[in-house]
Amino acid sequence: MTDLTSSVRMTTGTKIYLYVSLTIIAAIVLIPLLTTALGGFKSLGDLRTHPFGLPSEWHFENYTGILFGDRYWRQMMNSLIIAVLTVFLTVTVSAMAAFAFAHVKFFGSNFLLNYFLIGLMFPAATAILPLFIRIRDLGLLNTYWGVVLPQVAFGLGMSILLFRNYFRNLPEELFQAAFVDGCGYIRFFWHISLPLSRPIVATVSIISFVGSWNSYILPLIMLNSDSIYPWPLGMMVYSGEFGTEWELVLAFITLTIMPTIIVFFLAQKHIIAGLTAGAVKS
Repeated sequence: MTDLTSSVRMTTGTKIYLYVSLTIIAAIVLIPLLTTALGGFKSLGDLRTHPFGLPSEWHFENYTGILFGDRYWRQMMNSLIIAVLTVFLTVTVSAMAAFAFAHVKFFGSNFLLNYFLIGLMFPAATAILPLFIRIRDLGLLNTYWGVVLPQVAFGLGMSILLFRNYFRNLPEELFQAAFVDGCGYIRFFWHISLPLSRPIVATVSIISFVGSWNSYILPLIMLNSDSIYPWPLGMMVYSGEFGTEWELVLAFITLTIMPTIIVFFLAQKHIIAGLTAGAVKS
C-alpha cells in the first residue's frame, strides 16, 4: 500500500513538473509574440513608456494602413515566390539525391554524401562575398533566382540527411517486391518511395519555407530594387535618417509572421513524424 501511494505521488509530482515546465516554455515563446502584436496597436510614445501590457489607446490604423497598402502585398508576394521556388527545388533535388545515397550503391557515394553534409558546418554569412561574385558573374543579381539558388544550395545538406534517414527506414520488402516485378529505380522513387514519404516531405518543406521566408542577409546583398524586395527588407521603409517608426515595424512583423505560424500548426503532425523517422534505425 505504501509503495502504491509512493508511486501515485511520484506520478502526480511528475505531472506537476511537466505542466510547470511546459507553462514556462510556452510563456517564453508566447510573451514576445503577444508583446509584438500589442505593440503594433500602440503609438510611438506609448510604446516607449509602456512597452509591455495593453495599449493605453488602440491605434488600429497601424495595421489597416499596412494591410491596405500596395507595398505590403507586393513584398508578401515576392517572399511567397522566393519561398515556393526554394521549397520546390530543395525538396526535389534533395529527395532524389537522398534516394540514391540510401539505395543505390556506387563508387564514392560515402565521400559525396559527406561532401554535402560538410555544408552544415558553414553558415551562409561566411560565403557572402564569393557568393555575391558568383551570382554577379551569372547575371542573376536583382532577380529571384539570385536568392533562390543560394538558399537551395545551403539547404541541401540538412534536407538530404533527413530524406536519407527516412528512405532507409522504409521496409526492405517493398524494394524486393518492386524489383521482382520489373520496377526500376526511377519508377520506384516516384511511385512508391515518394508517396510513402509525406511526413519527411512536409518536414523539409516547412524548414525550407521558414528559412526562406525569414531570410534577410541574402536578399539584402542580392537585391537592389524595391519592386522585388521580400518582406524582411520591407521593414527598412519604416526606418529613416532621424528615427524609426517602431509601432509600424511591430505591426508589420506581426502581419508577416502569421503565414509561417499558420503553416507550422497545420503541418506539425507531419513535421514531428518526419523528424523522428530515423530515431531507431539509421
